[in-house]
This record gives sequence, structure tokens and C-alpha cells, in this order.
Amino acid sequence: MKTIITILFTGFIFLSTKAQEFKFDEEIINYGTINKGANGERTFIFTNIGNKPLVISRVQSSCGCTIPKKPEKAILPGKKGEIKVSYDTKRIGGFAKSITIYSNAKNTRKVIKIKGYVNKSISLEKEKSILSDS
Repeated sequence: MKTIITILFTGFIFLSTKAQEFKFDEEIINYGTINKGANGERTFIFTNIGNKPLVISRVQSSCGCTIPKKPEKAILPGKKGEIKVSYDTKRIGGFAKSITIYSNAKNTRKVIKIKGYVNKSISLEKEKSILSDS
């Protein structure tokens, strides 16, 4: 009887570790301090650590100032995928935003985050272009 319980328990552990999952290189991207109008695009990299194709059905941000873009195709087991996020850097001040990912993974909902601070000064490159237009 003890042997049967051990075999069943081992089988359960094996099946639960082989369930569909994905692992992010970073779950929080810190923009640090950036200037107003700077490039607000960042990329979250993840790996499908499950044994079936990972399908991301929807990606939703916590506000309209953050635009996420999901992968169009399924991510095969062992392969990497990307979720691109664009933050509107015309908004001055600190920010902390959540991006919710809906997929066919064991945990169907996953939250990743971005944070940082946007200075009110414009970047040196923009100042040069403004001066050269005069």
C-alpha cells in the first residue's frame, strides 16, 4: 500500500512540473529616470518551460498610457517569446504600471510590471533638432 501511494505521489509531482508554464527573464522592468519624450519601448523576454505550445490570448495594461503587444504565434516548448511594452513618456513624473497576460498556461493569468520616472526636461537630441530647425 505504501508503495502505491509513493508511486501515485511521484506521478502527481511529475505531471504538475510538466504542466504548461512560462518563465520571464525579468518580471519588472525599471526604466530608471528618463527624459520627457524618450523612447518608452521595452521588451519582456520569456521562455516556454512547459511541454506544449504556449498561446498568449490577450495582454492588457492597467492604463491607456501603456500599450503592450503580444506574440502573434504560439511559443513552442523550450523557445523564447517577447512581449513589447510602450509607455507614453510625455507624461511627467513617476509611474508604476501592470501588464496582465492571459494564456493557456497552468496559471492562466500572469502580471508583469514596469516602473520609472519621467523628467520634465527634453532630451539633448530633441534640443539639437529644435535648434537646427530655426
